[in-house]
Amino acid sequence: MNEPSTRNRPSGERASRKHTAIIRAAREQFLQHGFDVGVDRIAAEAGVSKVTVYNHFGSKEGLFAEVIGDALEQALGETARTMGRRLQEDDGIREILTATARGWVQGIAQEEVLALRALIAAEARRFPQLGRAWREQGPERFAEPLAAALRACPELEIPDMDVAIIQFYALVLYPHVVHSTYGDRLPPAQAEQLIERGVDMFLEYYRNG
Repeated sequence: MNEPSTRNRPSGERASRKHTAIIRAAREQFLQHGFDVGVDRIAAEAGVSKVTVYNHFGSKEGLFAEVIGDALEQALGETARTMGRRLQEDDGIREILTATARGWVQGIAQEEVLALRALIAAEARRFPQLGRAWREQGPERFAEPLAAALRACPELEIPDMDVAIIQFYALVLYPHVVHSTYGDRLPPAQAEQLIERGVDMFLEYYRNG
């Protein structure tokens, strides 16, 4: 079943409550039972009919993509908004990068977010759109504002912005993701060192002269 268009999707306050209940139930069921959990079970947990689930999300893949978006909004949404405010206020580039990286790490390190990422990795071959949903709502969400902040800094010279952004993620964020894959978690002091030294290494590498 295809994703419902915005025009055909149920609307109104009652529909909004059902939408929220379905996403909440779906996240719980996906995390407990994996992606193969039945839509009928999710519907029962949400207190709606199976048809209502399909009316709102079109398919189980569409529902899971919205579960991912909802989880990442809760984990990273405020960090994204804070980054935007800091850019408007013209805070220093080091302060912007450091604060943003701390927000990323705090958000991504949440147990449910890590569990969702593990589930996405397990299902990525069968359902590549789930991986795309993660990238769009996670790393790619910050790519353009991060690029804008770096371009606005006259002290930096960055010939390939796409490569630079991946390098920045690799320094401050990806170590936490890698460790979480093995059920491990970096100590807070070490996490802070990775952020602060990672930002300094990045800025020093791309600094003019």
